[in-house]
Amino acid sequence: MTTWKDHQEVNVVITGVASAGSQVDADGITGFIDQAKHPSWWSEDVQPPQVGDRLRTVVLDDTRNPPRLSALQSDIEIARALRGRK
Repeated sequence: MTTWKDHQEVNVVITGVASAGSQVDADGITGFIDQAKHPSWWSEDVQPPQVGDRLRTVVLDDTRNPPRLSALQSDIEIARALRGRK
């Protein structure tokens, strides 16, 4: 089984939605996006997450179970900058 690493970009599918956030899956690996890390939290122009939505995300914390992800463009850009320094 593949594992994710901090700052890695991952394409995911939402498999469950709750008030705290969304459960996601990518090739059999489960992750979690806190509601504040989904674009709809910050913009009325973005639809709330729904099961089946596909998102580009970045791994924020690979030590959590499930790993914590973000679908915010700003977090993705920060991760890209951090990966560029390695």
